[in-house]
Amino acid sequence: MLSERLTAYAALTNEKLDELLGACGADDAAPLLGRSMAYSVFSGGKRLRPALCMAACDFAGGRAEDALLPACALELIHTYSLIHDDLPAMDDDDYRRGRPSSHVAFGEANAILAGDGLQALAFAVLSDCPARDAAGYIARGAFEMVMGQSLDCSAAPGEVPLETLQRYKTGALFRAAAASGAACANAPKSLVDSLVRFADAYGMLFQITDDILDCEGEAAALGKSVGKDAKAGKGTFATVYGVQRAGAFAKEYAGKAREALRDAGGGDASFFTELVGYTLERRS
Repeated sequence: MLSERLTAYAALTNEKLDELLGACGADDAAPLLGRSMAYSVFSGGKRLRPALCMAACDFAGGRAEDALLPACALELIHTYSLIHDDLPAMDDDDYRRGRPSSHVAFGEANAILAGDGLQALAFAVLSDCPARDAAGYIARGAFEMVMGQSLDCSAAPGEVPLETLQRYKTGALFRAAAASGAACANAPKSLVDSLVRFADAYGMLFQITDDILDCEGEAAALGKSVGKDAKAGKGTFATVYGVQRAGAFAKEYAGKAREALRDAGGGDASFFTELVGYTLERRS
């Protein structure tokens, strides 16, 4: 069952993240840095990217634990990206996951440093991963995510197709999660490619539903501000195409994700198929 597996993957991730942050030395040498890093890492995220990484490893014939280091690295990178995304120079959001953003709680300089520290720690963690390809997949995904952030900040409205922007900004870490998890199970390239296709389509589905929720969701459920995109004149699937057509796009990408799973063959795909259905209907 999806909820049970998400809970199990999150528990593994949280336990390891606690260990990794405790061992990194920041608490003793630079305690404000240590507190600000932990503040954002343990702010109640869904751990979706780690879950996708470990599920891909399971699907490819490995064990979730085999992919735990890449899974934690992905969450550290994802958290750093959220800290920086909330900064006044970027999306300028004072709330994240239901509480003050890092720069509100610790100041802008410390928020920037917390993000830098989390990214550096992620690659220190990956250096201990036996699956060498996993580090490459995640490094590429992190770079593509930054490319997407750059386009989001600098491109004029309509200059970059929404699909291109979100395939970088949101989709990159989902693709990295699937590829690195499969790599930890020594999956053949054909299976890695199919899981990456799934993750690419799933990333688009996730972003479109996120755009819809920014128009229709409730801040208390989402844990962040809503309606900001429309107020800022920002182009999203919901603001450009309208909520109804955005919903149709979401269903289209859900179909592409399921098609990629059929092509993958392999093990039990129920986690992925249930995840697609859950994301289509999500309210938070």
